[in-house]
Amino acid sequence: MASEADPAVATGGEDEPEETPGYKAPEKKSLKEITELDQDDESLVKYKQALLGGGGGGSDVLDEGGANVLPKAISLVVVDRDDVAIDLTGDLAKIKATPFTVKEGSSYRMKIDFRVQREIVTGLKFHMATYRKGIRVDRRTHMLGSFGPKKEVQTFSTPIDEAPSGMLARGTYTMKCKFLDDDKHTYKEWECQLAIAKDW
Repeated sequence: MASEADPAVATGGEDEPEETPGYKAPEKKSLKEITELDQDDESLVKYKQALLGGGGGGSDVLDEGGANVLPKAISLVVVDRDDVAIDLTGDLAKIKATPFTVKEGSSYRMKIDFRVQREIVTGLKFHMATYRKGIRVDRRTHMLGSFGPKKEVQTFSTPIDEAPSGMLARGTYTMKCKFLDDDKHTYKEWECQLAIAKDW
Protein backbone atom coordinates (compact mmCIF):
# COMPACT_ATOMS: atom_id res chain seq x y z
CA MET A 1 0.00 0.00 0.00
CA ALA A 2 1.25 3.51 -0.83
CA SER A 3 2.20 6.01 1.80
CA GLU A 4 -0.35 8.59 2.90
CA ALA A 5 1.68 11.43 1.39
CA ASP A 6 1.97 9.82 -2.04
CA PRO A 7 -1.30 8.16 -3.02
CA ALA A 8 -1.00 5.06 -5.17
CA VAL A 9 -2.19 5.06 -8.76
CA ALA A 10 -4.65 2.20 -9.30
CA THR A 11 -3.44 -0.31 -11.85
CA GLY A 12 -6.69 -2.19 -12.50
CA GLY A 13 -8.05 -5.53 -11.36
CA GLU A 14 -11.31 -7.12 -10.36
CA ASP A 15 -11.67 -4.92 -7.28
CA GLU A 16 -11.22 -1.68 -9.22
CA PRO A 17 -14.14 0.62 -10.05
CA GLU A 18 -15.43 0.32 -13.60
CA GLU A 19 -14.56 3.12 -16.00
CA THR A 20 -17.35 5.34 -17.36
CA PRO A 21 -17.24 5.01 -21.17
CA GLY A 22 -16.28 8.28 -22.88
CA TYR A 23 -15.48 10.10 -19.62
CA LYS A 24 -12.24 12.04 -19.51
CA ALA A 25 -11.01 13.53 -16.23
CA PRO A 26 -10.61 17.32 -16.32
CA GLU A 27 -7.17 18.84 -16.74
CA LYS A 28 -5.41 19.17 -13.39
CA LYS A 29 -5.09 22.77 -12.19
CA SER A 30 -3.80 24.06 -8.89
CA LEU A 31 -6.06 25.95 -6.53
CA LYS A 32 -4.02 29.08 -7.20
CA GLU A 33 -4.50 28.75 -10.99
CA ILE A 34 -8.27 28.33 -10.59
CA THR A 35 -8.67 31.32 -8.27
CA GLU A 36 -6.61 33.53 -10.62
CA LEU A 37 -8.68 32.66 -13.70
CA ASP A 38 -11.45 35.06 -14.86
CA GLN A 39 -10.66 37.76 -12.30
CA ASP A 40 -12.62 40.27 -14.40
CA ASP A 41 -15.88 38.25 -14.12
CA GLU A 42 -17.39 39.31 -10.78
CA SER A 43 -20.13 36.64 -10.74
CA LEU A 44 -17.61 33.86 -11.50
CA VAL A 45 -15.28 35.14 -8.77
CA LYS A 46 -18.18 35.05 -6.26
CA TYR A 47 -19.16 31.57 -7.44
CA LYS A 48 -15.61 30.25 -6.93
CA GLN A 49 -15.45 31.84 -3.48
CA ALA A 50 -18.72 30.13 -2.52
CA LEU A 51 -17.56 26.81 -4.00
CA LEU A 52 -14.22 26.92 -2.23
CA GLY A 53 -15.63 28.22 1.03
CA GLY A 54 -13.28 31.17 0.89
CA GLY A 55 -10.31 28.77 0.61
CA GLY A 56 -7.70 30.39 -1.56
CA GLY A 57 -4.88 28.05 -0.73
CA GLY A 58 -3.37 30.36 1.88
CA SER A 59 -3.49 30.54 5.65
CA ASP A 60 -7.26 29.91 5.65
CA VAL A 61 -6.68 26.26 4.62
CA LEU A 62 -5.75 23.74 7.32
CA ASP A 63 -2.91 21.43 6.19
CA GLU A 64 -2.48 18.34 8.40
CA GLY A 65 0.24 16.89 6.18
CA GLY A 66 -0.08 13.62 4.28
CA ALA A 67 -2.39 13.11 1.31
CA ASN A 68 -4.64 15.85 -0.07
CA VAL A 69 -7.78 13.85 0.88
CA LEU A 70 -7.97 12.55 4.44
CA PRO A 71 -10.68 9.92 5.11
CA LYS A 72 -11.46 10.28 8.82
CA ALA A 73 -14.18 7.75 9.72
CA ILE A 74 -16.71 5.31 8.32
CA SER A 75 -20.02 4.73 10.10
CA LEU A 76 -22.87 2.27 9.86
CA VAL A 77 -26.15 4.21 9.99
CA VAL A 78 -29.39 2.38 10.83
CA VAL A 79 -32.70 4.14 11.54
CA ASP A 80 -33.60 4.22 15.26
CA ARG A 81 -30.17 2.94 16.30
CA ASP A 82 -26.98 4.73 17.31
CA ASP A 83 -24.41 5.10 14.53
CA VAL A 84 -21.45 2.76 14.81
CA ALA A 85 -18.27 4.58 13.73
CA ILE A 86 -14.80 3.27 12.94
CA ASP A 87 -11.82 5.64 13.00
CA LEU A 88 -9.85 5.59 9.73
CA THR A 89 -6.95 7.66 11.06
CA GLY A 90 -5.34 4.93 13.17
CA ASP A 91 -4.13 1.38 12.58
CA LEU A 92 -6.15 0.11 9.60
CA ALA A 93 -5.29 -3.52 10.41
CA LYS A 94 -7.37 -3.27 13.60
CA ILE A 95 -10.52 -2.26 11.69
CA LYS A 96 -11.07 -5.80 10.42
CA ALA A 97 -11.28 -7.07 14.00
CA THR A 98 -14.33 -4.88 14.75
CA PRO A 99 -17.26 -6.01 12.55
CA PHE A 100 -20.35 -3.94 11.90
CA THR A 101 -23.40 -6.02 12.92
CA VAL A 102 -26.67 -5.64 11.03
CA LYS A 103 -29.92 -7.49 11.65
CA GLU A 104 -31.01 -9.41 8.55
CA GLY A 105 -33.49 -7.50 6.38
CA SER A 106 -32.62 -4.14 8.01
CA SER A 107 -32.17 -0.95 6.00
CA TYR A 108 -28.80 0.72 6.49
CA ARG A 109 -26.30 3.03 4.85
CA MET A 110 -22.62 3.81 5.19
CA LYS A 111 -21.43 7.33 6.05
CA ILE A 112 -17.90 8.49 5.30
CA ASP A 113 -16.28 11.54 6.91
CA PHE A 114 -13.34 13.04 5.04
CA ARG A 115 -11.45 16.29 4.57
CA VAL A 116 -9.82 17.87 1.53
CA GLN A 117 -6.90 20.00 2.62
CA ARG A 118 -4.76 21.61 -0.10
CA GLU A 119 -6.00 21.32 -3.68
CA ILE A 120 -9.34 20.68 -5.39
CA VAL A 121 -9.98 16.97 -5.87
CA THR A 122 -12.06 15.92 -8.88
CA GLY A 123 -14.24 12.85 -9.13
CA LEU A 124 -13.80 11.59 -5.58
CA LYS A 125 -15.17 8.04 -5.28
CA PHE A 126 -15.88 5.52 -2.53
CA HIS A 127 -15.47 1.98 -3.87
CA MET A 128 -16.47 -1.17 -2.00
CA ALA A 129 -16.14 -4.84 -3.03
CA THR A 130 -17.94 -7.32 -0.75
CA TYR A 131 -16.84 -10.93 -0.28
CA ARG A 132 -18.32 -13.96 1.44
CA LYS A 133 -16.07 -16.98 1.98
CA GLY A 134 -13.60 -15.63 -0.55
CA ILE A 135 -16.17 -15.10 -3.34
CA ARG A 136 -17.09 -11.59 -4.43
CA VAL A 137 -20.85 -11.10 -4.00
CA ASP A 138 -21.10 -7.35 -4.68
CA ARG A 139 -19.11 -4.42 -6.03
CA ARG A 140 -20.21 -0.78 -5.86
CA THR A 141 -18.69 2.58 -6.63
CA HIS A 142 -20.27 5.72 -5.21
CA MET A 143 -19.35 9.02 -6.89
CA LEU A 144 -19.01 11.74 -4.27
CA GLY A 145 -18.08 14.55 -6.67
CA SER A 146 -15.43 17.25 -6.70
CA PHE A 147 -14.40 19.17 -3.59
CA GLY A 148 -12.31 22.18 -2.71
CA PRO A 149 -10.16 22.36 0.42
CA LYS A 150 -11.95 23.18 3.67
CA LYS A 151 -11.07 23.23 7.32
CA GLU A 152 -14.27 21.35 8.10
CA VAL A 153 -14.81 17.62 7.74
CA GLN A 154 -17.23 16.80 4.92
CA THR A 155 -19.63 13.85 4.89
CA PHE A 156 -20.96 11.49 2.24
CA SER A 157 -23.73 8.94 2.85
CA THR A 158 -24.35 6.03 0.51
CA PRO A 159 -27.91 5.32 -0.66
CA ILE A 160 -29.98 3.11 1.66
CA ASP A 161 -29.25 -0.60 1.26
CA GLU A 162 -31.05 -3.62 2.66
CA ALA A 163 -29.21 -6.42 4.43
CA PRO A 164 -29.97 -9.86 3.00
CA SER A 165 -32.13 -12.16 5.08
CA GLY A 166 -32.54 -15.88 5.61
CA MET A 167 -30.37 -18.59 7.07
CA LEU A 168 -28.07 -18.74 4.04
CA ALA A 169 -27.46 -14.98 4.07
CA ARG A 170 -26.42 -14.84 7.72
CA GLY A 171 -22.72 -14.72 8.42
CA THR A 172 -19.71 -12.48 8.00
CA TYR A 173 -18.88 -10.53 4.86
CA THR A 174 -15.55 -8.85 4.12
CA MET A 175 -15.73 -5.39 2.57
CA LYS A 176 -12.64 -4.13 0.74
CA CYS A 177 -12.99 -0.36 0.64
CA LYS A 178 -11.02 2.42 -1.01
CA PHE A 179 -11.18 6.15 -1.47
CA LEU A 180 -9.89 7.32 -4.87
CA ASP A 181 -10.27 10.09 -7.45
CA ASP A 182 -10.54 10.65 -11.22
CA ASP A 183 -6.75 10.45 -11.56
CA LYS A 184 -6.91 6.96 -9.97
CA HIS A 185 -5.02 8.13 -6.90
CA THR A 186 -5.95 5.92 -3.96
CA TYR A 187 -6.02 7.95 -0.75
CA LYS A 188 -6.93 5.14 1.63
CA GLU A 189 -7.65 1.40 1.41
CA TRP A 190 -8.99 -0.75 4.22
CA GLU A 191 -10.96 -3.90 4.95
CA CYS A 192 -13.82 -4.20 7.38
CA GLN A 193 -16.33 -6.89 8.31
CA LEU A 194 -20.12 -6.82 8.08
CA ALA A 195 -21.91 -9.46 10.14
CA ILE A 196 -25.50 -10.25 9.11
CA ALA A 197 -27.23 -11.64 12.21
CA LYS A 198 -30.69 -12.96 13.12
CA ASP A 199 -31.04 -10.16 15.68
CA TRP A 200 -29.16 -7.19 17.06
